[in-house]
Amino acid sequence: MTDIKLGRLPDRTPVKLAISVPPDLHLALADFDTIYHETYGDDQAIADLVPHMLFAFLASDRGFAKARAGLAARRK
Repeated sequence: MTDIKLGRLPDRTPVKLAISVPPDLHLALADFDTIYHETYGDDQAIADLVPHMLFAFLASDRGFAKARAGLAARRK
């Protein structure tokens, strides 16, 4: 086998997740979508924005990161 620096890519198969949100959250997401469009001039569906919003939220949550590292250590 050839030794290259880039390892095998991880599974990137999307997982479909259906959720229901309360009307006030839907309105907030619609407002975010409008502001995103006004800021970047780029139309995106709310469903396309939400995964990136969740990634950003989880990446900024230090308590979650610490707890998740502990969870990963327990799985080993």
